[in-house]
Amino acid sequence: MRVLLDQLSQLLVEQRSVPGPAALLAAYRWIVDSRDEAAGERLDQLEDPFRLYRCHTIMNCTEACPKDLNPARAISEIKQLLAQRRH
Repeated sequence: MRVLLDQLSQLLVEQRSVPGPAALLAAYRWIVDSRDEAAGERLDQLEDPFRLYRCHTIMNCTEACPKDLNPARAISEIKQLLAQRRH
């Protein structure tokens, strides 16, 4: 039982550190803004398996967005920027 509680506790901690689609879309807007001098730092913060890569690009966020925005595309673009930095 203790192991299950520890695992649940860890899951809840991880869930709190997962930015949602709206936050990732906002981050993307800053990253691609030519005036932003902290784009590298923002990308560093997102390069984590429990942040950006929790998105599996199913597009539910885009379909559900009441403002007709496309957070899935922004998330995909951030992933591409991270891949380009590695090469």
